Amino acid sequence: MGADALSDVLRTVRLTGAVYFDYHLTSPWSAGAPAARVVAPLVMPEAEHVIEFHVIAKGTCWGGLVGEAPRRLEAGDIIVFPQGDAHVLSSAPGMHAELDWAQYQRPEGVHRLFVQEKGGGGKERVQLICGFLGCDLRPFNPLFAGLPRMIHLASRAGPEPGWLDHFIAAVIEESSRKRPGGENVLARLAELMFVEVVRRYLEAMSPDHTGWLAGLRDRAIGRAMAAMHARPAHAWSLDELAKEAGLSRSALAERFAQVVGVPPMQYLAQWRIQLAASLISGGTLSIGAVATQVGYESEAAFNRAFKRLVGLAPGAWRKTRTLPSGVPLQAETGETVM
Repeated sequence: MGADALSDVLRTVRLTGAVYFDYHLTSPWSAGAPAARVVAPLVMPEAEHVIEFHVIAKGTCWGGLVGEAPRRLEAGDIIVFPQGDAHVLSSAPGMHAELDWAQYQRPEGVHRLFVQEKGGGGKERVQLICGFLGCDLRPFNPLFAGLPRMIHLASRAGPEPGWLDHFIAAVIEESSRKRPGGENVLARLAELMFVEVVRRYLEAMSPDHTGWLAGLRDRAIGRAMAAMHARPAHAWSLDELAKEAGLSRSALAERFAQVVGVPPMQYLAQWRIQLAASLISGGTLSIGAVATQVGYESEAAFNRAFKRLVGLAPGAWRKTRTLPSGVPLQAETGETVM
């Protein structure tokens, strides 16, 4: 049931895959990545929020958040930084890494997979496939608020190739062959990879976990959320949602707020505004049509609700989503991450 809600959120927050880097590294080596908001103007200037991921295609290395103990990464592993935190990858733990701003510059005429060779020329060789995902955080993105700063997805054991092995092979093939539509395929592969990461994170969550993803996994709350996502314009009452969930009115209200963090009717209001924001950004519907489609009886009531949550009237929001984006990167040289 909850899977529909996950698909809805991923669709409305405009999850988009982007540039890939294919690094061939020899020990010793280290690579520092600044906070995603710093490099976003270069790699995905149109995105509100940028997520960086790394796939270990061959070899082993170490990776983690700046200031925290790194994790050992093996071939087939993937490490994702959903909140866009600065992080370090290296051939050994504890290595310092200077930021290389030049690596984020797209070479003229180069395809999406930028091949780069770096390192000290040692015997230990590592291949990393790195990339970015863009998405919206406003006005309401319940998924990303509940994701950790780092997700390490270990490769699946067994003699047969896992999903990630096919993903790596597909990325390399699409980039090297440069067939028509290849860039679009690469972007979609990154998005599919991220969905798989979220699903596996959801499956591995502890029972005492709270937040939106925990609500999806909860049988009763998941049913209530699925109902709201399936029919957002319906005039839901708490009694109706309780019947969908198979709980009493008071039990649903208490459990929903405890697990998800907000009462069910507040969640519905927030989701309606997020859905409306997505429709407004599309630019094809009038504000009145959008209001009706997300369950408001009058355009005036919708305008008030939208401005209360977003801080802008719907018309002003539409203008912000259609303005040219992209801000030149202003970075200090010599910055180092540890």
